[in-house]
Amino acid sequence: MPKVSLSGMTVQALMDLQTRVDEALNERRAEIEKQLKMFAGARVVRGGRSALKGRKVPPKYRSRSGETWAGRGARPRWLVAAIQRGKRLDDFLIDKSAGKRRKRRRSKR
Repeated sequence: MPKVSLSGMTVQALMDLQTRVDEALNERRAEIEKQLKMFAGARVVRGGRSALKGRKVPPKYRSRSGETWAGRGARPRWLVAAIQRGKRLDDFLIDKSAGKRRKRRRSKR
């Protein structure tokens, strides 16, 4: 839109300008809403909630008595007590190969 001097315009011209601006904004809004509907399949996370919240995940840790923990949320009491007794978190991993490993550096060729 070209620059317009608002101080030199009449009241009727200002009202017309406002109407044109409102129409332009409504058109732009409609375009954006149309684009958002195209992305409706994608999950939009609002309110700072995690997209994983409420989803069940398989347990990663198991005690000898059979209690399990998925590794999400606060640590369970049985795990905290065992760690205080000197155990390591890796001792309770269900799949030992899922533990942290050092990555080897690749040599440059």
